[in-house]
Amino acid sequence: MNPRPSTLSADGMVSSSHPAASTVGARVLADGGNAIDATLAMAAMTWVTLPGQCGIGGDAFAVVREPDGSVWTVGGSGFGPDGGDVDFYTERGLRSIPLDGALAVAVPGAPAALGALHAGGATRSLTDLWAPAVRAAEKGLPCSAKTRDDVREAQTAIAADPGLRAVYLPDGRLPQVGERLPQRDLALTIEALARDVHGFYTGSFAQQAVEALRAGGAPFGGDEWAAGADVRPESAISGHYAGAVVHQTPLPTPGWMVLQQAALNDGVIGFSPWLTAPAVDRMARAARLAFEDRFATCGAGNDGWRAVLEPAAIGAARDRLDGRRASSGAFSVSAGDTTSTAAVDSDGRAVSFIHSLAFTFGAKTTVSGTGVVLNNRFGRGAYLIPGHPNAAVPRRKPLHTLNAWVITDTSGNLLHVGNTPGGDGQVQWNMQLISHLLDHGLDPAEAVAAPRFTVFPGSDADVVGRPAELRCESRIPEEVRTELERLGHDVALQGPWAAGGSAQIISLDAARGLLSGAADPRQEGIALGV
Repeated sequence: MNPRPSTLSADGMVSSSHPAASTVGARVLADGGNAIDATLAMAAMTWVTLPGQCGIGGDAFAVVREPDGSVWTVGGSGFGPDGGDVDFYTERGLRSIPLDGALAVAVPGAPAALGALHAGGATRSLTDLWAPAVRAAEKGLPCSAKTRDDVREAQTAIAADPGLRAVYLPDGRLPQVGERLPQRDLALTIEALARDVHGFYTGSFAQQAVEALRAGGAPFGGDEWAAGADVRPESAISGHYAGAVVHQTPLPTPGWMVLQQAALNDGVIGFSPWLTAPAVDRMARAARLAFEDRFATCGAGNDGWRAVLEPAAIGAARDRLDGRRASSGAFSVSAGDTTSTAAVDSDGRAVSFIHSLAFTFGAKTTVSGTGVVLNNRFGRGAYLIPGHPNAAVPRRKPLHTLNAWVITDTSGNLLHVGNTPGGDGQVQWNMQLISHLLDHGLDPAEAVAAPRFTVFPGSDADVVGRPAELRCESRIPEEVRTELERLGHDVALQGPWAAGGSAQIISLDAARGLLSGAADPRQEGIALGV
């Protein structure tokens, strides 16, 4: 299990995938800020510490549980180009939207989401909260092993972009672990964004970004970019599991898929011993079914997700699961590059936050002179399938992989807050985390470190149709993997910690006034109490 125990605190706590991000969040709480303030500070710091995974040019989502028990969300993801319908790409001989370059880009939603989160309850200015990230970008943080790995993965594309090359390939070589990587252009952009978040969508930056994308062949007009500024608080979507209430992010996220799996697994997984073959088999088949429903019926512009959560649909789906073995499937899951944070303050306010560039360094394209790396969410999330609910059409957001959750009791009292990055692995691993906590009583450190299994495939646009596997970390016992094969799964063995993801969990024991939290040992993150 986790080589580190859970962090304990009687006041507030933060958790993230990088020590520097957790440190700035903990300092905000210690100085009297709330969980929203801490989240905003950590978000900006991760732009600098985990640049392959998130950035100003990406997307962001959050779930907020207030001290009075109310729960709300913000969702920042943008549209693809107004001229980008299926015909635009297929007439150019494309079978899928490219993952690199201008054609891959959707309007970034992160700045607008952070602005809406700030307006929803922050007590400090963005200038103050983002000052540590500005200083870190100016000076350059030591390159981590994760960042070096990300640069190596995308090295050829990074070398082709002047902005990326100047920062991440100093003197034309891979950076060394520990080498400082200053990002002075990014520091100036963060300062400007702190003064005026909406200027990202309507000011000189917006004009420069749209012109650069058009020069790269993407059919942006500018109006879709301006429309990205409109992010407002929304209600969470919720469902029940093991007597608790799971609050999730709404469309375009797949939060509903976690709720669907929860409904399919409720009252089943808890009656099997932890991570035995029957439990893994059930969760894997529920995940597979959710991906099938997502591909067949659900898009960001329809209510297909509501139909699959109707009691009758859940009942029919449970009957299907009870009556069939493992499915061969037709979709695949890609790990993706994303990072997330969790924060709880002394008032019981909790924030689960997640943001991403989609794949490593997104579209591998920067807006010249700004340090902003643009996402490749449109290439990852929109299909070139005419008439499909997730097909590329103007002013339809592509479906997302990001989701975040808060768990309360039925009276609204906080129990847990958490999340994990990991592409289409997210909805599966979040279900596993929730089961670890609610079915089996694991503490946060045990839950984030538990052996993972992953249905492959999921439904990313670039990998639809690949052969199906059930990927299992080798810490899942051999006898369990053998039984899973007997049940019909094509088991693919992974290294003991190789599934991916970097989960964060903070739990509250209200009776003792005790917070416990942990960051996934698969990355270098930490949970810190104050």
